[in-house]
Amino acid sequence: MKILVTGGCGFIGSHIVDAYLDMGHKVAVIDNLSTGDIKNLNPRAKFFKEDICNKKIEKIFEQEKFDIINHHAAQINVRTSVDDPLFDANVNIMGSLNLLNFAIKYRIGKFIFASSGGAVYGEPDRLPVTEDFPINPSSPYGLSKATIERYLLIFSRIKNLDYVIFRYSNVYGPRQISKSEAGVISIFIEQILNNKKCIVFGDGSQTRDYVYVNDVVNANIEALECKSSILNIGTGIETSVNDLLNILSEIIKKNVDHENDAPRSGDVFRNVVNASRAARIIHWVPKTTLKQGIKKTFDYFKKIS
Repeated sequence: MKILVTGGCGFIGSHIVDAYLDMGHKVAVIDNLSTGDIKNLNPRAKFFKEDICNKKIEKIFEQEKFDIINHHAAQINVRTSVDDPLFDANVNIMGSLNLLNFAIKYRIGKFIFASSGGAVYGEPDRLPVTEDFPINPSSPYGLSKATIERYLLIFSRIKNLDYVIFRYSNVYGPRQISKSEAGVISIFIEQILNNKKCIVFGDGSQTRDYVYVNDVVNANIEALECKSSILNIGTGIETSVNDLLNILSEIIKKNVDHENDAPRSGDVFRNVVNASRAARIIHWVPKTTLKQGIKKTFDYFKKIS
């Protein structure tokens, strides 16, 4: 198959590109390198340094005739979305709609969309969250992701566009950048390797569901043959920031030096997802424990530091 991966020089997208190429698919990447890194680009992929918001990317669709779009390009920072909601909406809503328009026009078979299980549900009244929970985002970022989900559902009905929506919990691993709340593991590792104090916002009891990037890649592989679905992708294990510090302390064999700061606006306090639907529909289960994944991530950043 011929697959377009937007954000294919980014953290998650670049790992997906590698996997698709290893499967024998032809892969093209659109990335404006605003947060992606050209060093992450697989040399076997065809690269277009373009912005998903630019209507001129239509020439790429005319030329390449894709079978599938895997859309991972995004504005990824919750606090940026709070401070500059127009920028967030332009990238995450208008940019995504630009892609959706071309998907319809050029009869692309499937649209795989990276949504957020940590943002679209907001602050749930019980845990873990399932895909049937109400959509109630507490940040513009979460709202923008939820908006494109709704567009996909509409286009599926009126334009027969197949889709897979992945509501990721907090993804971590090698190549992760430190520009989003989900990047807390890479942020802490960077601070440790640079002999800086780790900054903990709040008292450290806030929780997330951390899923290793290789497990997320496996979900994107299964999505190629999956029927239209909305799927949570996470471990179902609730982990606090203080738990992360404890794991990192075990890895470096001493207590992590840290200090607490004020909580940040727009962040949910607790989140953990139920991924049983993914297990049922695409036979996906996470295989990497948090300790294994953090050790692999630490070793990666130590190697490149």
